[in-house]
Amino acid sequence: MKPIFLLMALGVGIPLAASARVAESSDPERIDVVDAIECRLDAPTYNGFALALNGEEKIADKRGWVPIKSKNFLMNEYELPAPITVAGRYSTRSIAFTSSGVVAIVELTDPAVLARQQGIENAIDPNPLIAAMIASGKATRQEIEVATDSRKFLGEKILVDRTEPATAGEHFGTHTIIGLNVSNVASHPGKTLYGCSYRIEVIDKDGKPF
Repeated sequence: MKPIFLLMALGVGIPLAASARVAESSDPERIDVVDAIECRLDAPTYNGFALALNGEEKIADKRGWVPIKSKNFLMNEYELPAPITVAGRYSTRSIAFTSSGVVAIVELTDPAVLARQQGIENAIDPNPLIAAMIASGKATRQEIEVATDSRKFLGEKILVDRTEPATAGEHFGTHTIIGLNVSNVASHPGKTLYGCSYRIEVIDKDGKPF
């Protein structure tokens, strides 16, 4: 479920001007999913594209995307009719949409490899845990290094962090964050998720979230 629809589902009213601001977008049918994955869209354009996939436009069907029953209920997966290339070198036919963005599912066991290429660091620092395990005698560093293939990775590089405050006569504005992400999940062993998140938050005149 996309951000603006999530707010509606929760019963949170979105001011008309903010709704119009989010709705402004390019023609969804002309959007290349690789541009969405690589953070080359603005947030309103991405939201228009994501909502059109299974809306009246039926973009997913028109493009021959096959829905895949995912092991992860937070991801809506598709198999593409032809491979795409992301991050300049990784080919895949698997993509997935999350609550705030879209990722390519890449055959890569260690996400840190791709993350280093993109200048993205792991936000989940394992070093304190590793040090504690070594100090407790439960494992040697060598044993831990052997097991690092299954280490959790979650990293993001913020590309856009923009606040549009309420203008004269309005009581709301928006806070937009666009970030390039690299991660792995237990539901997809041996895979790396690479993509972009597009988050739009409605804020009040004081800059606080609604």
